[in-house]
Amino acid sequence: MEFEALELLKLRDVSKVWVDAVWEAEFCDPERLDSVIVEKITEGRTDVFKSVRTELLPFSNDITESAQNVWVLLKENGISVKALVAVISHFILVGKSKTSNLEERLHALQAASVYLLLLKIPGSVANQVFHQILFESSLGLIQKCWPNDSSGKKRKKDLPSSSQAKPKGRKRAKNDKEMGNEDDDSDDEANEDLETSFSAQELLRIRNEIEALVKTLLHLLKDPSLQCRPQCVNVCVQILTELTRFDPSVEVTSFSDSVDIDRMDTLTELAYHGLWILCSSHVARDKCLKSVFSRLLYVIVMMSRDEGQSRPTLLVQSQAVLAARDQAIRFISHVVDELKEAATPMLHILVQHICDKMVEKVDYRAKGSRAVGQLVMKMPLPTRAKFIQWLYRYSLKTQVAYRLFALDVVMVLLDDLEEEISAEQKASLEEGQAEFLTRRFLVQTLMFRRSSDSSATVRAHALQCLARCMDLQTHNTTRCVQELFQASDVESRSSLVIDGSEGVVSAQSGVSLGQFSTFRTIQYRQISGNSADTSQDPMELLRTRVSDPKTSVRKAALEAIAGLLKHNVISCSKEQLSLLSERCRDPSVLVKKKAMQCLTDLLLACPERVLVQVAWLRGVVVSVMDTESSVQEKSLELLDQVMLQHIRDPRHFADTAQRLAWDLLALMCDQCADLGCYFRRAFHTWSRQNKFSTAFVNTLIKHTKTDNAPAAWMLLAKVAGAAPGLDYQTILDEWDHLLQSKEVKVETTCHILSVLGDIAQHINDYTREKVVEDVMGLLRGCAMPTDVIHAGVEALCRLDKDGHRKHCGELVSICQKYLTNAVVRAKAGAEEMDTQMVVSHLCTLGRASLHCPEKVGDPVFALVLSFLTTAVELQPEGDNELPGSQPLSQFKLTPMPAVVRAHAVVTLGQLCLQHEQLAHRCLPAFARELETGPHVVVRSNVVVVLCDLCVRYTNMASLYVPNVSACLADPSPDVRNTALVMLTNLLQEEYLKWKDSLFFRYAAAMADSVGEIAKLCEYCLVDRLLKKNPQMFYQHFIECIVHFNSYDKHRKYNKFPQTEREKAMFSLRGPANQGKRFKIYKFLLKHFTDEQRFNTTNRIRKEILDGFVDQTMPLDEDGAALLSDTFDVLALKELKLSATTSTADGADEPQDEQAIIVKTIQKKLISHAQKKNLIENIIPVVLGLKNLLEEKRSPVLGNLMYYLQVITEDYRAELKEVFAADAQLVEELEFGLKQYQKQQQDDALMQQMQRLSFVRPTPTPTPGKSRRRAPEQNDQGKTPVSGQRSETPNPPRPTESADTSAAQLKMDISASLGNKRLGRAISTPGGYLTSDEGVHELTFGGDVSVIKMGQGIQNESDVVHVLLEQETPRQWNVQSPLRKGPRVIAK
Repeated sequence: MEFEALELLKLRDVSKVWVDAVWEAEFCDPERLDSVIVEKITEGRTDVFKSVRTELLPFSNDITESAQNVWVLLKENGISVKALVAVISHFILVGKSKTSNLEERLHALQAASVYLLLLKIPGSVANQVFHQILFESSLGLIQKCWPNDSSGKKRKKDLPSSSQAKPKGRKRAKNDKEMGNEDDDSDDEANEDLETSFSAQELLRIRNEIEALVKTLLHLLKDPSLQCRPQCVNVCVQILTELTRFDPSVEVTSFSDSVDIDRMDTLTELAYHGLWILCSSHVARDKCLKSVFSRLLYVIVMMSRDEGQSRPTLLVQSQAVLAARDQAIRFISHVVDELKEAATPMLHILVQHICDKMVEKVDYRAKGSRAVGQLVMKMPLPTRAKFIQWLYRYSLKTQVAYRLFALDVVMVLLDDLEEEISAEQKASLEEGQAEFLTRRFLVQTLMFRRSSDSSATVRAHALQCLARCMDLQTHNTTRCVQELFQASDVESRSSLVIDGSEGVVSAQSGVSLGQFSTFRTIQYRQISGNSADTSQDPMELLRTRVSDPKTSVRKAALEAIAGLLKHNVISCSKEQLSLLSERCRDPSVLVKKKAMQCLTDLLLACPERVLVQVAWLRGVVVSVMDTESSVQEKSLELLDQVMLQHIRDPRHFADTAQRLAWDLLALMCDQCADLGCYFRRAFHTWSRQNKFSTAFVNTLIKHTKTDNAPAAWMLLAKVAGAAPGLDYQTILDEWDHLLQSKEVKVETTCHILSVLGDIAQHINDYTREKVVEDVMGLLRGCAMPTDVIHAGVEALCRLDKDGHRKHCGELVSICQKYLTNAVVRAKAGAEEMDTQMVVSHLCTLGRASLHCPEKVGDPVFALVLSFLTTAVELQPEGDNELPGSQPLSQFKLTPMPAVVRAHAVVTLGQLCLQHEQLAHRCLPAFARELETGPHVVVRSNVVVVLCDLCVRYTNMASLYVPNVSACLADPSPDVRNTALVMLTNLLQEEYLKWKDSLFFRYAAAMADSVGEIAKLCEYCLVDRLLKKNPQMFYQHFIECIVHFNSYDKHRKYNKFPQTEREKAMFSLRGPANQGKRFKIYKFLLKHFTDEQRFNTTNRIRKEILDGFVDQTMPLDEDGAALLSDTFDVLALKELKLSATTSTADGADEPQDEQAIIVKTIQKKLISHAQKKNLIENIIPVVLGLKNLLEEKRSPVLGNLMYYLQVITEDYRAELKEVFAADAQLVEELEFGLKQYQKQQQDDALMQQMQRLSFVRPTPTPTPGKSRRRAPEQNDQGKTPVSGQRSETPNPPRPTESADTSAAQLKMDISASLGNKRLGRAISTPGGYLTSDEGVHELTFGGDVSVIKMGQGIQNESDVVHVLLEQETPRQWNVQSPLRKGPRVIAK
């Protein structure tokens, strides 16, 4: 038999020497075939090898004996197999070049197809046709021959940078020949870097040849001998995996063997069919599955990993990448469905590695979690349970991205898991595995615990997932969340603990999980115990998260609370709703917007709940006057969306949205009437935007005749003046109806009067005069409520702009006459005073006098003053000097009721606004009233009047600002609240400055006993005042330490004038107020910048410590208290630079490599500057003070030593060099630090034991028995109860350290105890131990004590005294370095 096609290859013309050379080189860059022979082979044709393939194809398909003799036929025809393979290799290697043309690439692909065909022919192994390198080169053509850029342009690779091109070191000069050779080489390299471009028709021809090559490969893959070669399988999988991305737009509908390979027309379909051939192989199935799954891993996670790359690179989520990912998931699902148990182990490993390769980007996590969910649902239940158990440990890893991804996977599983597991399915599970498949485990253990994560990003994401759980259409998920929040005790909320693996875990191997080079199961081991505290009540935890320092966490917590309220998981109480409404005044703009949106979503979901409506109004309406314009816009948008857009004609059907809008407006007229000023601001803004049309206003007028009349009039009062052409007759008819009605609705009447003033210019003169007369009729009688009087006077002035002075003068005369008679009758005691009428006349007099000041004279002044005093000695008119307050002798309390006196103060203040001389004479009286006035309402009104006068007469009234600021310590919370608000307004508008004691009195309000006032003070300071003066806290901080300790011997600070009464009111000195002082210190430091913290440390050293070192400040009792606070402040964590403590505080580390480098450098620079300042400036002064305190045996030495221990923790190595000359001090610091660390460990152990219920909870030891901590203060300024740990520890006093602790005493229980147990107690140094608990529970010297604290003993006879074995405690062989003498260090 002759081979005509093979003769075209000119194999007989090929030199045997060249063939041997090619085989010896193992097809690695061999010598090129003679160009003459190449031209004879090609002769301008591109189908030479295609003809050869056609000729050899029957031998690969025929399994008869003739097929086995093909190699004999070749030998009979004088055709050398080695020569054939060598010629094929030449064309393959030529086609691999990027500069190869179309013909060369077509020849290469056809030659590779012939080579693979030869491998398929039986006997190829015996004839040594197979060669690994040539096989890989043949498959590599699929990637090499297809151009990387088919856009028709030639691309050139980036040349090395100039720095890399420069020669390093000194080299000899090159001669001309060498230079010429280098030029030629560089030209060749440049030519190789140029990639040939092709037309669309040429690309189609290349693609067809690639398709033919792949089909040949698929036929070859069915050969078991090839499947036994792992390296070949890996190469095939790599090529086929890359082909799955070649044309991802083509959806592969079937992966089975039913489709003929030759009928497949897309590379993607061929690729997946080839992968299926490998996976379904019986020869080396596990190895094939491992190789296929490991390659498809990067397709699923949308990454690309080349051989030379150390780590994979992310791919842009294009449509092609996403389509390839979806098809890979469908293929793996098909493999698992077909192979079942055989593929399950590899599927488990694949899912683990998908989790391991995940990055922090949200879109990649979302796609990855969905992929994991789909693949996990393909697992049998035992394997699925094992994966969820593995996922729990994965959720404790140190990488933030992994903990985030674990939460994403949990959300997918919650949506996909079966509602219930049948009994048969449970029987297939191992003991304890069924718990992992429950939604309870996913929600309560895997997800909710992450809300206590150290990373703010993870905490926020966990809370977001909790909110999303409520929206899942699965009943069991909602029920699990309800169980979590409705459990009555800790034990019922406790979640499953897996093998004691609480804490953060890592891989067992030493390498990073992100760099695994092998596809194997990932195991973990425990590395730390930084686990979430599961003993905290879930609702308390959410309340804590609402106040989290991180903005993202607060937003997520609000979203979670809103979801819980929406689905009735927690009670919709006022307390719960206040968590949302209060966050509308959060410092962060994003949190404010999120709070408003959460309230709106909750309102729309529960439109009939009145408490929700009130909370929404108090949160959204108030934000209209926010300092941030974007928050104002959000508030206006929501108000418009919920209320204004649903105000329609009353004849239309009232749906839920309309009823909700009117319900909210009704609340604005009733429960939320105090929000009227904010509501007016909203309508004022809308009016400037021309938002109200005539049709809208007329619609409101129509609603005045319905049940919505009060709310409609309220809106009309705000929008009537914004639109002309209204239905004025309806308004006038309602006014007439009001006058005829016997029942007066105060709010509605005020709104109608306001509307009349708005339409005054649009009605005729006759009607206007009639309305004016009607209003005067109401005001002359002064029988209306004060709000109606105010509205009536304002309407009167707008209705008659020309004659309003005349009408107001008439009202002044009427009021003067009535009040004069009332005073005379009151002095005569003729009859009981009509309090309501007197108040109404006083209000009318005050409002009317503002519009006609010329009608008010001295008799009116004296008349109003008579309601405050009986013998008034005003400031003489000629005296310009204002006393601090009126003498006591000029004030005699009148018999007037408190309500009359309160309104008299307001009326007198209105008179003072128009008469400066009267204000000059009355200011001392107002100030004295604040000091001696017995009535709360009077003092509150005086505060308002003085602040108003401060606006009108700034220079004159500012002298009495100390009197107003003293009201911040008033016994009444109402007066304190009023003073705080009024002072904030004056400071914000810059009518006042932070002079003298104003700042310190204001700051003292942060420690107010009423939590609401303390919160209001913090809000005003941070959100209102600090933004205007960012240096405010920094400028006053040092003086705060001096002032709050009442230290008056400093040369500079605390020198402003204040009376003894004021000193006593605002004094925070002494141990009892230490918690209040430190609450203020920490709050101020919390809002410092790093620069301010750094400078504050230096200022403390310069302004306080240096004074004691130089002895310019005496170290007496007051000085010791100041110095004690100073060292405790220096030890506060709030004073540490945030750049050096962010990691320790649980902040997220940046994931980007460049960001990590920048942060590391920044941290090192700042840390170095801080170390230098500490060593050069702080430590020498502290050591000097240490010597001074030792000489005086001062108790402050303990505070100093604790401060040294704190800085030793941070700068241990540096301080050893500084303290090298003082070995005893080094030992003391080391000893103290070890003792402090041991106590922390003991406390942690005690808490853990209490949480696990091993022992009954024990009270916190008394300060004399343990290291004292600077007390934290709660909102009421009280010392925390036992069990609350303070953040700032204080060192023990030397006197305390000398006390013998209970653990050091050897006790001998008296035998007289007997069996008397009931009602008996044992007296101990720390308290009483009831005999009910047994003497055996006296664990002195152990780790646990059950001594009860603070239990009263009724009778001394009921106490069994514990006697010491000796008169003095036994001396233990433990000696502190503090007691050691100086030692000689051996050199």
